[in-house]
Amino acid sequence: YQRVSECLYSSKDLQDAEYIDSYVFNKAEYIRFNSTVGKYVGYTEHGVKNAEAWNKGPELAGELGELERVCKGNAPIYYSAVLDKTVEPHVRLSSVAPPIGRHPAMLMCSAYDFYPKPIKVTWLRDGGEVKSDVTSTEELANGDWYYQIHSHLEYTPRSGEKISCMVEHISLTEPMVYHWDPSLPEAERNKIAIGASGLVLGAILALAGLIYYKKK
Repeated sequence: YQRVSECLYSSKDLQDAEYIDSYVFNKAEYIRFNSTVGKYVGYTEHGVKNAEAWNKGPELAGELGELERVCKGNAPIYYSAVLDKTVEPHVRLSSVAPPIGRHPAMLMCSAYDFYPKPIKVTWLRDGGEVKSDVTSTEELANGDWYYQIHSHLEYTPRSGEKISCMVEHISLTEPMVYHWDPSLPEAERNKIAIGASGLVLGAILALAGLIYYKKK
């Protein structure tokens, strides 16, 4: 046995709002109230008898108020909590190992934790859109209402060029452009600096030890 109540509407003004209350037994719907029709309608012998009785009793009065009370009353909550909700993506631009092919380099532009699902990721080279050698995943669901997407660009680096990733999403007031910086990240630069400092210090100590050894 099931009782399924539905609110149907496709616009915020709720002009097309409709409330449907269905009674189902053994997967067969036997009676339904539809706010557009304004009364119960039966689909089996048992359903027809009940519809005739309920349309004359207090059951009908209760159903007639559900469109305003349930459907139209809760619609603004659902719109604000779900349909109107937007979350700006976090974007990361990085270099990844390219597959064996005709280009020696590949970049990946990743957008994380955005909502709703539709998003557009475009590659730019010196301000012009790049359409070849670009592959992208579909919007991947995180399982927590949010999504992520990854786009790859295979390319051959040229001196002085500017490569960018442009992201367009309903949460953004304008397209966001992220420029690729081919220089090493700060963390990598720090590692190299520390390593170089250690190498210099080691060389100084080795030289001092050698001088001391020669004097002895």
